[in-house]
Amino acid sequence: MPSATTPAPTAPAAPVPAPGAPPRPSAVAAFHSVSAATTVLLALVAIGAAIHEPVLIPPLAASAALVHSAPTLPLAQPRGVVVGHLIGAACGYAVLAAAGSSAWAAALAAGLTLALLTLARTPHSPAVATAVVTVLQSPAPARFVPLLFGSTVLLVLTGYAGSRIRRTAPRYPAYWW
Repeated sequence: MPSATTPAPTAPAAPVPAPGAPPRPSAVAAFHSVSAATTVLLALVAIGAAIHEPVLIPPLAASAALVHSAPTLPLAQPRGVVVGHLIGAACGYAVLAAAGSSAWAAALAAGLTLALLTLARTPHSPAVATAVVTVLQSPAPARFVPLLFGSTVLLVLTGYAGSRIRRTAPRYPAYWW
């Protein structure tokens, strides 16, 4: 029998279940996300072809996937998309100037970009790929940076518009800045 000073035994806390995979989206939601991301990427390719400047399809495709398929994640928010890619390009150009174009330099640019994204509280993993592509492809900054900026703004605007077209879609962005 417990005394007045001894606490009564308590039942062990129930274990918290581990989170599982997210629920499967409806066919309409999946079609909406995939078609919106594909449409904006095709538009970016068309713009790049019209001005004879390659567009950063790998990192921008990853950004489009985040914006259109996971619009509430911190990685998909406008600050991360736009500022993150600009930080990635800046790191890529800085490392390119200091170390040249090589796989070693690209890896260094990726790490530097990740560090700056973390310090700036601007999470966006595709921006790391922007740094890598910048080092490996050495695009002319005067054409590349404005194209990158415009492309990221277009991704954000299509995410915003796409989330307003389907009434049951999660609203994008969750926050602007």
